Amino acid sequence: MSNSDDSSAGPRRRARPVRLLTAAVFALAGLIFVTSFNTSKGTNIRTDASLLKLSDLIHERSQNNALLEQSTAAVRGRVDTLADRDDGSTKAEDAKLAALRVASGTEPLSGKGLTVTLNDAPPNATARIPNVPEPQPNDLVIHQQDLQAVVNALWQGGAEGIQVMDQRLISTSAVRCVGNTLILQGRVYSPPYKVSAVGDPAALRKALAASPALQNYQMYVSAYGLGWKVDEHRELTLPGYSGTVDLHYAKPLDATSASSTP
Repeated sequence: MSNSDDSSAGPRRRARPVRLLTAAVFALAGLIFVTSFNTSKGTNIRTDASLLKLSDLIHERSQNNALLEQSTAAVRGRVDTLADRDDGSTKAEDAKLAALRVASGTEPLSGKGLTVTLNDAPPNATARIPNVPEPQPNDLVIHQQDLQAVVNALWQGGAEGIQVMDQRLISTSAVRCVGNTLILQGRVYSPPYKVSAVGDPAALRKALAASPALQNYQMYVSAYGLGWKVDEHRELTLPGYSGTVDLHYAKPLDATSASSTP
């Protein structure tokens, strides 16, 4: 009987840790559920809603920047009008100032020109010509260097002024792409991207064709279907730059404060 008691007692003693382990697992699961709920505040944390909200915020700020630019341009116009009326300058000085404004890009500019349109390839694009590898995701989108190559070629072709999307470029303008969007002077744009230039259309076309960077881009146009279109205009008007002209630059640390920093 002692053997029987021992054999029956063994399984019961081993069962207790199993029940304790099961209870611990359920308790841990409950803790995870509670933590997940508190983290998401009752929302579905497996969605990309937060990314969508961030995208909405970026576009909202971009629209606000556009409105502020319009307001700034209106105020600057009134200031310029008052300055021209009361500065006591001569006609020759006024003419020189007007020429400088045109050269700086702060005045509208009209004349012959052309518009270059670049666009992403279809997301399901495949190789269009033989012996070309199937595209990677980066092969199907417009990159910063593509837009910059167009701008550089147009300047090289003698453009008198250039507009990217709806903004005039000036000497401090920087064409930057983040992901699949263009950020230009505080505003965000999505493809297709349009670059317009006032100048001799024939010279501008020649400069576009001669650009090594754009020759490389044309290979991707043929291979994967990236967008490329050039339209000529008998009369094209570029708006004047309406943003701030303040310069932002880095400043060196004071030598004494730098030396005392651990």
